[in-house]
Amino acid sequence: MSKFKIFLVLLFFMIPLLHYSQHTDQINSNRPGETMSAYAVGKSVIQVETGIYGIKENHSILNYDANGFGLDATLRWGLFKEQLELIVDLQYQSEKFITGISSITKSALKQTVFGAKYLIYDPFKNREEKINIYSWKANHKFKWGQLIPAVSIFAGANLTFSNNPYHFTPESSISPKLILITQNQFAGGKWVFVTNIIGDYVGTDYPSYGYVLTLTRGFNNKWSGFVENQGFKSDFYSDAIVRGGAAFLITKDMQIDASLSTSLKNTPSLLYGGVGFSWRYDAKYKEVRINIDSGDSERKAKKRAKKTKKG
Repeated sequence: MSKFKIFLVLLFFMIPLLHYSQHTDQINSNRPGETMSAYAVGKSVIQVETGIYGIKENHSILNYDANGFGLDATLRWGLFKEQLELIVDLQYQSEKFITGISSITKSALKQTVFGAKYLIYDPFKNREEKINIYSWKANHKFKWGQLIPAVSIFAGANLTFSNNPYHFTPESSISPKLILITQNQFAGGKWVFVTNIIGDYVGTDYPSYGYVLTLTRGFNNKWSGFVENQGFKSDFYSDAIVRGGAAFLITKDMQIDASLSTSLKNTPSLLYGGVGFSWRYDAKYKEVRINIDSGDSERKAKKRAKKTKKG
């Protein structure tokens, strides 16, 4: 049985678990997918997302097998404004490569990124959704406005340490990482579609460009599932990966998750399986509310409030 068929079989057995989902007013983790969401965690909110994964790799041309594990951790901190989020993203990986005549082990920080994300456009800001108390169908039907996505940008720096076996040159370096993020919500938020367009190691001799597309389905206030397609290309390495998994909400501030990933090529072929945990600290968060009368704009509402005070 091929590796891709094994992935589909394992994903099939996970499907009966996918019956529930998280609400957006609870923790909203980027795990277990690889996309970065458009929305920030909120001013003064701290969120930690971490996990462990196993790796199985085979290269049909270079004739080697590799097995190993990895640890990843992301720190997200809402600072100064609701739209702004500071991010630290770390990934450690260790692998043992076995050929017919030798074995080599390599381990290091595969990724060290410091950066910030800013929400440029929110289609829900200042927009009131009118509820039809007589029709469930009317409240859940498709609306053309759902095609307008939230848009964010991420700008950060890759820190590469000297003699890192996962990088192209032996010298230490700092290089930019840029991401354009869009996010759509459908069916009242039950379906969420996120895209990331990524420029990595920009300005170096080996820049990498790619994308990640993630479709998430919420099933209840506890479970959610997702499918994902990721592709990247550089002079050093290119690949396409499909991914699927589920997340379970323990409390409104804690989540666990599991996922499977496989590559669509065999130079090398990759199979990943991982589990993770996300935790949010929001005790200091103060909700920002803007009250707007039906059919009116924020600007008009403010003007009317000033006139009332004068009167």
